[in-house]
Amino acid sequence: MGSCTVREEMLTGLAATTETIDVAGVATGVWEVGAGPPLLLLHGGIECGGAMWAPAARRLADGYRVVVPDLPGLGESEPVDRLDRSFDRWLVDLMAVTGLGRPTLVAHSLVGGLAARFATRRSEALAHLVLYGVPAVGRYRMPVRLRYAGLRFSIRPTVANAERLDRFALLDLDATRRLDPAWFAAFDAYTRRQAGLAHVKKTMNRLLAAGTKQVPGADLDHITTPTTLLWGRHDRMVPLSVGDEAAARHGWPLHVIDGAAHAPHIEQPDMFAATLASIGTRPR
Repeated sequence: MGSCTVREEMLTGLAATTETIDVAGVATGVWEVGAGPPLLLLHGGIECGGAMWAPAARRLADGYRVVVPDLPGLGESEPVDRLDRSFDRWLVDLMAVTGLGRPTLVAHSLVGGLAARFATRRSEALAHLVLYGVPAVGRYRMPVRLRYAGLRFSIRPTVANAERLDRFALLDLDATRRLDPAWFAAFDAYTRRQAGLAHVKKTMNRLLAAGTKQVPGADLDHITTPTTLLWGRHDRMVPLSVGDEAAARHGWPLHVIDGAAHAPHIEQPDMFAATLASIGTRPR
């Protein structure tokens, strides 16, 4: 079974349109679903790319035009040499090619740092910025257990190593798996398959270095786009304290989702979608 087939299984039942488009010279996998105000979802440092958003997108499609790309070098997108250096150009062209105008941008985890840096320079390009479990908005030190589990999975993306990493990323792996066993099986298979590819390993390593580097507070203060923080209450990868400190420092609203760790969009998709909808519709 090919990687695209497993990815399609993750999108089963979404009525999503999928395509590969040229974005700033990079062949980029993109899928979208729904109609309404534009909502651009950027995944974090995960080998499967944007298909990870599928559980939440099912709930969001009723109220938004949801556009989900695979970042260069992850999912079905071709790699670039330095994503941190080409991200701004890629993101601007993505919004132009897909006709998004000024979307609400939700950026998760490691990619949130790149999105925050983008917003310090191009605030006018976004209607709203949601930084979701992002280490780069404050002082961050990677937990030793995460470093160990991530390294083991990177070297050998086996079922056992994937489960070890998932049990750290998710509050309750078994409960999350039971929400949709078929989807989670496809998610596991596709993520492990992509993790074995040399260009994906390289992309993940470079994204890890760039995405954990703190954005200076003075730079974040230059963001004029309405900005909101979103966090899982029990996040062990990027503790809630990082979000608490950033919210206090910059005056950004912080929304916390109970019953979830680093991936509420998978662990609590209904609550995640409802929270995101309330953020996106707040008067500005």
